[in-house]
Amino acid sequence: MFFHIVLERNMQLHPRHFGRNLRENLVSKLMKDVEGTCSGRHGFVVAITGIENVGKGLIRDGTGFVTFPVKYQCVVFRPFKGEVLEAVVTMVNKMGFFAEAGPVQIFVSNHLIPDDMEFQSGDMPNYTTSDGSVKIQKDSEVRLKIIGTRVDATEIFCIGTIKDDFLGVINDPTTA
Repeated sequence: MFFHIVLERNMQLHPRHFGRNLRENLVSKLMKDVEGTCSGRHGFVVAITGIENVGKGLIRDGTGFVTFPVKYQCVVFRPFKGEVLEAVVTMVNKMGFFAEAGPVQIFVSNHLIPDDMEFQSGDMPNYTTSDGSVKIQKDSEVRLKIIGTRVDATEIFCIGTIKDDFLGVINDPTTA
């Protein structure tokens, strides 16, 4: 789920940022460019925890920009198949529901919702048990298990289930 890894990136810096605060300007630009992004290979970059090395700059011909190789430590979030997560439901429809666990979006199909729960349409669509004791709707907190992931170059998509033991609604916003 969370990993502390070392990554490298070539950073371009405009000449106006040169001077006494060169390193600070480079680090702040790195944080702005990298934190919150997603690479399919490593996952979502949550935070940069340290700078290991800033290499010698290379002047780009014709522009005046300088490219610095930067090696940095960061915390990344990468979901895996079989992992159990807690997520917040963002949308419910007759096909299933979408939930978010941090930056990752997870889809739970109606085939992966327990058989005793049925879809109820209306102004607040939800999945409800026959006795009405459990309800999954927007803003409900659910515990789910990831059964599949699809990795793109800049995004990670997941499919989840709540059909196993100890999975399902943790917190219902209507009772809170």
